[in-house]
Amino acid sequence: MCGIAGIFKRDVQQQPQPQQLVNMVAMMSHRGPDGFGYQVLPECGVGFSHARLSIIDLNEQRARQPFVSENQQVMLAVNGEFYDFQRIRADLTAQGVQFRSKADTEIALHLYQRDGLEQTLTQLRGEFAFALYDRALDTLYLVRDRFGVKPLYYAETESGVVFGSELKALFAHPEVPREFSSEGLFHQLIQVMVPGTTAFAGVQQVPPGHMVKIQRAQGQLTISQSKYWDMTFPTSHVQDTDAAMEQEYVDGVREKLLEAVELRLNADVPVGCYLSGGIDSCAILGLAAAVSQNPIKAFTIGFNSADYDETAIAKEMAAVTGADHHVMSLSGEELYDHFVDTLWHTERTIYNTLGVAKYLMSQQVQQAGYKVVLTGEGSDELFGGYPSFRLDMFKHGLAHLPAAEREAWQQHLAESNQLVKGAMLAREEWESAALTAKVGFTPSCLQPWLSCSELAMPLLAPAHRDQLQGYDAGQAIADTLDASMLADRHPLDKAQYVWIKTMLEGQILTWGGDRVDMAHSMEARPAFLDHHLAEYAATIPPHLRIKGKREKHVLREAMRGLLPDTLYYREKFAFMAPPAHTDPHKWQAVQQLARHYLSAEAIAEAGILDAAEVQRMLERYGDERTSAEEKVQLDAMVNHVLGVQILHQHFVATDVPKVAQQRAEELGWCA
Repeated sequence: MCGIAGIFKRDVQQQPQPQQLVNMVAMMSHRGPDGFGYQVLPECGVGFSHARLSIIDLNEQRARQPFVSENQQVMLAVNGEFYDFQRIRADLTAQGVQFRSKADTEIALHLYQRDGLEQTLTQLRGEFAFALYDRALDTLYLVRDRFGVKPLYYAETESGVVFGSELKALFAHPEVPREFSSEGLFHQLIQVMVPGTTAFAGVQQVPPGHMVKIQRAQGQLTISQSKYWDMTFPTSHVQDTDAAMEQEYVDGVREKLLEAVELRLNADVPVGCYLSGGIDSCAILGLAAAVSQNPIKAFTIGFNSADYDETAIAKEMAAVTGADHHVMSLSGEELYDHFVDTLWHTERTIYNTLGVAKYLMSQQVQQAGYKVVLTGEGSDELFGGYPSFRLDMFKHGLAHLPAAEREAWQQHLAESNQLVKGAMLAREEWESAALTAKVGFTPSCLQPWLSCSELAMPLLAPAHRDQLQGYDAGQAIADTLDASMLADRHPLDKAQYVWIKTMLEGQILTWGGDRVDMAHSMEARPAFLDHHLAEYAATIPPHLRIKGKREKHVLREAMRGLLPDTLYYREKFAFMAPPAHTDPHKWQAVQQLARHYLSAEAIAEAGILDAAEVQRMLERYGDERTSAEEKVQLDAMVNHVLGVQILHQHFVATDVPKVAQQRAEELGWCA
């Protein structure tokens, strides 16, 4: 829930302007349309602001943020949810703590005062990003949840540090530069980001499971970063074939997932579920329905392409659970009709219009009167669900099997995932020397995107190509990975860890999650990413996560009684929208966007792409002789070049501070 923003000045005597703080959250009022708050601590050179989506404690005045301690020493602004907060609140109350609100988020303020930040973080359970200022230490802390479900960005300016839940909140401040970095632009074209970075020069993300500490002394700011949690796999796994041990893991997953779902059903507003045709969302709906007193509202995205549509299975699951089922059916051209608006929210490029579909679905959830849904994100990351995980398991984790058997399994995997080859799986094996040196092999999840490097580089304008001479995207990503989390781990553990650090945070939880969900003031709660469940899942032996050719084996068994047989036996299918080349109406919609954003004039004005190379790529994509596999890859590249041009229009060519001021005035949000 919510959006936060703030300013921390180098000079303690320079007070942030209250209206500037309000303008910053006004730019992301979609994150919190139910009210706003701001606070400037006197003689501290620091101010926070907050846009609120009321989910727990609907009293806007009582629960308004930022929270400030009674002694005016500590200030806190939170985006997100803390689960199990009632227990912590009761404990603090018994010790004499007085609460101002009934909101879950206030517990962080009092925990910090009692236990300090390090111990506070061990007690917080949920999806969150928060800013905390301690006057006694003259220090600002920026903290992000363990997996990065909630976003948090910051930038250093001439006068201090600016932070916010979205880039547009930072860009509302006139001192924050609004220009692409050459590296950031390049990574937008190849889909995979360097963890902790953005497309824009000077703007960084707080990495998942990290805190950024900004200390002020004598007009100088010292910025440091530290990790408080990581996805830690055991250094050795035992190939235990004892059936009793397998059942223990099955029972453990069921118990911990049920607890995670129950906690996330807690709200002062109705809670629904997203429902696709996959095991993950079906398991969440099944558990939610089992513990709920009322039918659960379920929301499903359908496509008018039989190859990509999962509506039939979703309907079967909805019927089994007695859910109140809402299906949104989308045609190809509808997705590109909303492509530009979606990118204003994602603030990065997207390779597939699934992000647009989820943007439109969150709108329908809002129109149905819901602010909260439970989702299935995180299951594949924990239980080895993606085809790239099975490929790495077959190639690197089953050395004891005959080569012919492993090759047969790889062939089956390629055939069953033909539709996503070129996106979820690389067209051909591709190696990064830097990643192989760090991980032991180049994870299959990164190969489709890093292999686009040779396609992407010519698409950049000459000035950016010159800046990238000798740049190695694989090396840049490898440099961010913690070697101690990879050493002595099973190949499947390594593959999952790399995905969690790259694709989960940079794609699934960003343009496939928070940013398109919150575009319509709708909070998604991914129960699988409960860190208690995640820590348990890491202990499951790899051969039980992927048993033979079967992915997510333990989860399937844990949920067997809840799932229809159709789903229990179904192989993982990557949920994505039909690419443009599969639908003539969609291809026409792409061409219409290209005429506007990829014309020679538009490209020359932005100065970030090479018009001739872009035109050659579009012709190749539209050529009937181009293979289907290559078209899947080119479809992603076309979306990316459209994306960078649209991002330029949204955030570089547009006077964002002026737009922010106008938006605040329209909302009536005045300091």
